[in-house]
Amino acid sequence: MTTPRTTSQMTSKTPPRAKAARASHAPPPEEVRAAPAADGAATAHCDALLQALVPFRSQVGTARRWGERLAEVLAGGGRLLAAGNGGSAAQAQHLTAELVGRYRDDRPPFSAIALHADTSSTTAIANDYGVDEVFARQVRAHGREGDVLMLLSTSGASANLLSAAEAGRGAGMSVWALTGPAPNPLAAGSDESLCVRADTTATVQELHLVTVHMVCAAFDAALEHVLAGPGKGEGRR
Repeated sequence: MTTPRTTSQMTSKTPPRAKAARASHAPPPEEVRAAPAADGAATAHCDALLQALVPFRSQVGTARRWGERLAEVLAGGGRLLAAGNGGSAAQAQHLTAELVGRYRDDRPPFSAIALHADTSSTTAIANDYGVDEVFARQVRAHGREGDVLMLLSTSGASANLLSAAEAGRGAGMSVWALTGPAPNPLAAGSDESLCVRADTTATVQELHLVTVHMVCAAFDAALEHVLAGPGKGEGRR
């Protein structure tokens, strides 16, 4: 007569290959410890963004006004010049791409130039005149009275953007600064500014992107009315 096997005996008979397969799916101890820390960092990032959104909402009117003004300037044949450094350069180029291409609905293209994107000019100017002149010299070349210059900086203290703001004012352009917390030199040296109050550079950059999209939405909303006005959309290109 065969003696029944106990549960412990049955468990002990688990094939070695099955045990190895189960073990291979178990995360290493260091990964188990890192997961809660990573989750906490991600949650803190979202919390910081939510906290910064509260005061940011009070500046929606500035973004709307910029979009409406851009519609008037660009539809009249004017131009937008935009510049920034690092991540802010990417945001500036995002804005100009939305205007030359489109934001949501199809519409005519408009003149908008991201100054950092011309690598030959920026490197030649930096080599011959110094880094502080890389944007200012292009502003003097491309900017005309009545055009708009938008400068993006999380610190609001970049020397090459301060030089560009001075060049823009000298050319009779409207100079707008999109920066981090105020007060800062770039906001002080511009005609108008939208300053994001946040504790980290990442949060400032994220809300700069929100601003870019709000400006584009306001631009598109105002454009139909601008183009419908008498004599509009017939200026220089």
